[in-house]
Amino acid sequence: MSEPTPAPGRRREVMAVLPGLMLAMLLAMLDNMIVSTAMPRIVGDLHGLSHLSWVVTAYVLGTTVSTPIWGKIGDLYGRKNIFLTSIVIFLIGSALSGAAQTMGELIGFRALQGLGAGGLIVGVMAIIGDLVPPRERGQYQGFMAATMAAATVAGPLVGGYITDHLSWRWAFYINLPLGGLALALLAVRLKLPTRRTEHRIDWLGSGLLAGGITALVLITTWGGTEYGWGSWQILGLVALAVVLLAAFAVVERRAAEPVLSLGLFRNVNFTLSTVIVFLLGFTMFGAINFLPLYQQTVQGASATNSGLLLLPMMTGMLVTSLVAGQLITRTGRYKAFPVIGGVLVVVGMGLLATVDIDTSRLRSSAFMVALGAGLGLLMQTTMLIAQNSVDQRNMGVASSTTTFFRSIGGSFGVSLFGAVFNHTLENDLTTRLGPGAAEVASGEGVAGLTPEKLATMPGEVVSALLHGIADSTAAVFLCATVIAVVVPVAAAFLRHEPLRGAEPAAAEAAPSPAVDATAGKETGRSSPA
Repeated sequence: MSEPTPAPGRRREVMAVLPGLMLAMLLAMLDNMIVSTAMPRIVGDLHGLSHLSWVVTAYVLGTTVSTPIWGKIGDLYGRKNIFLTSIVIFLIGSALSGAAQTMGELIGFRALQGLGAGGLIVGVMAIIGDLVPPRERGQYQGFMAATMAAATVAGPLVGGYITDHLSWRWAFYINLPLGGLALALLAVRLKLPTRRTEHRIDWLGSGLLAGGITALVLITTWGGTEYGWGSWQILGLVALAVVLLAAFAVVERRAAEPVLSLGLFRNVNFTLSTVIVFLLGFTMFGAINFLPLYQQTVQGASATNSGLLLLPMMTGMLVTSLVAGQLITRTGRYKAFPVIGGVLVVVGMGLLATVDIDTSRLRSSAFMVALGAGLGLLMQTTMLIAQNSVDQRNMGVASSTTTFFRSIGGSFGVSLFGAVFNHTLENDLTTRLGPGAAEVASGEGVAGLTPEKLATMPGEVVSALLHGIADSTAAVFLCATVIAVVVPVAAAFLRHEPLRGAEPAAAEAAPSPAVDATAGKETGRSSPA
C-alpha cells in the first residue's frame, strides 16, 4: 500500500501551529519536574514543611479534576478559544505562585495553575486530532515523543540551575515567556472549524465527577502516608468516591450533553485503549518514580543531573515512536504496535526487577531502553486508536478521557508501589540491622538520601540501606511486571478499524465506527475560528 500524501496546504497549516502546541505540552510536563527540584528552597523560604505535600497535591487535584471537563467544553464551544483560555489560566496561576508570600497562598495558586494545566495536554491532542486525519497522524508522533523526552531531561536540569543560582520563584516565572510565546503563536496561526451545537453544560455530572476524582486522588495521596489504609479518613474517602461515582454514572445516562459519555465505552477499541493507558500510567509513573533514588544512592549518580538518568528510556521511546508513526502512516495498520509494545514493557519491567546492589549503570540503562521502546510503541498509538474510535465532534472527550485514565492510573501506581517499596525496605533493614537500628536508619528519610549524606553514615548502616533500596526497587518492578502483563493481552483484543483517511471530506462522509451517544444536534455550517 502506498503512503498517503497529505495535502500541502494542510501540512503547512499543521507545521505552522506545531511549535505552539509543543510549547504548550512542554509547559505542562516541565512544571512539576522543575518545581519538585526547587521544593526544599521553597519550604525553607515560606516555612511550611508541614504543608509540603499539599503544594504537589493541589496541582495534581486541579489537573485531574479539570481534564475531562476541558475536553468536553472544547467539543461544545470550539477547541481554539477553550485551549487558549487554559493557557491563560495556567500562566496566571504560575505568576501568582511565583509571587506567593505564604504556603497557603502557594497551595491555592498551585490549584489554579493545575486547573489550567488540565487543558494543556488534552487540548494539544484534540487539536492535532482536528487538524490531522488518523491515517496521517502517525507522522507527527515523533514530535510529541521528543517533547516528552525533552521535558524529562530538561526539567530537573533547569530546576537544579534555578535552585542553585536564582530565586525559587523563577521555577514558576519561567513559564511566562514560554507560555506567552505559545499563546501568541496559536492565537495568530491556529485555524479550526467551528461546529455549532446546542450547548447544554452537564453541571451536575461535572460536579459529581469532580468530587469523585478528588476523593480518589486524596486516597492515593494520603493512603499509607498521612493516614493508615484502615483509618476512618481513608475508608470515608473510599465510601465517598464510590457514592459520587455511582451517582455520576446514573446522571450521565440521562444527561443531554454528558461530560464523559458512557456510551463511548460500548466501542471495544475505545474501551481497550482506555484500559491500556490506565495500566501504562499505573506501571510507568508508579514504578519509574523509584528509579532516580536507586540510581543516585545505589549507583552513586549525581542528583543534579537526575534528568539525564532517564535518557536511555527516553531514547528508546523516541526511536520506536518515530518508527511506528511512519509505518502507521505508510500502511494504515496499527494493531501490531500495541501488542509488541506491551510485550516490550513487560520485558523491560521484568529486567528492571532483577537489579541489585551490583547492577552496573550500563546494564540498567539497557533495561531502560527496552522499557522505553515498549512505551514508544504504546503511548501515542493508544491515543490514535481512541481518537479513531469516536465521532469527530467527540474528539475532546476521547482525548481527555484517555489522559484522565492515565493520570488516575499514575496516582494509584505511585501509592501502591510506594507501599510496596516502604514495606520491603522496612523488612530488609530489620533483617540486616535489627528492629531498633532499622527504625533509626529508615527514619533518616530515604527519599532525601544522597551520596554525600551516605558518606557521613556508619558503614554497616550504609550497606544495609543500599541493599534495602536495591531490593525494594526490584520488588516494585516485579509488581509492575505482573500488572503490565495485562497490557499485551488487552492489546491483542483490539480490532483493526480503518483509520479515517487523508481527505477530510471523505472522513466526514464516512460513518463513524464509534457510538455517538453524546453530541448535540449540529445546526450550522463550519467556519474558521
